[in-house]
Amino acid sequence: MLALAVPLAQVAPAMAACVADSGTTRASLVELYTSEGCSSCPPADKQLSKLTQAGPRIVPLALHVDYWDYIGWKDPFAQASFSDRQQWEVHANQHRTSFTPHFFVNGKEVQDWQSDLSDNLRASTTPAPARIAVNAEPQGTSSLHLKVDGTITPGTKARGPLQMYVVVTEGKLGSQVNAGENRGVHLDHEAVARNWIGPIAIHGDSASFDRVVNVPQLGTGHVGVVAFIQDATTAEVLQAVETGTCKAT
Repeated sequence: MLALAVPLAQVAPAMAACVADSGTTRASLVELYTSEGCSSCPPADKQLSKLTQAGPRIVPLALHVDYWDYIGWKDPFAQASFSDRQQWEVHANQHRTSFTPHFFVNGKEVQDWQSDLSDNLRASTTPAPARIAVNAEPQGTSSLHLKVDGTITPGTKARGPLQMYVVVTEGKLGSQVNAGENRGVHLDHEAVARNWIGPIAIHGDSASFDRVVNVPQLGTGHVGVVAFIQDATTAEVLQAVETGTCKAT
């Protein structure tokens, strides 16, 4: 499991405050493990980008892994911890192999995303056993003051400890790839995980996070926040929420 909050450098534009409340219906956290060094990943990246327009009940999140960096192109958005998280989720699903592109919906592995992703999204919309509220306010041009509160519905049963995660994301990102399998291709990305915070322990039926964190270094201004609560044994995501873009002002 992860336990990091990656400090990243300044962005130029100031940002508007944004808030989000998950409500009582379960949202679908869609995690995509991807890499700029993977020639089969761009179609999946485009599919995830489409989900950013699918409404508040779908929370997309792109986690760039580093294990393809060795073939010639170092993914600028990759973190080794995301490779570790992918391996953990694979094992929690009682499988063995990590690969890219690789989708999970609310912690459940989607083996064939081209045919099964939509079915998994429809199946996951049920009453939620948790609720999350997020408030993100800019602190100058280089950081966000994040206040996140998670509440577990009384009587909720889980196989393992419940934990909360908070992720600063960035969209409208692009790379001109000059080596590796995607050599000569311009790649665009949305909902990229940039600053990962957690796990945050659930005490009793609640968890809270209140801290100023640095925002991504590339400075597109398209910064947002995702938060979710997950079973540490099964990987099941009980609830997720996103603020959308805290747009530059």
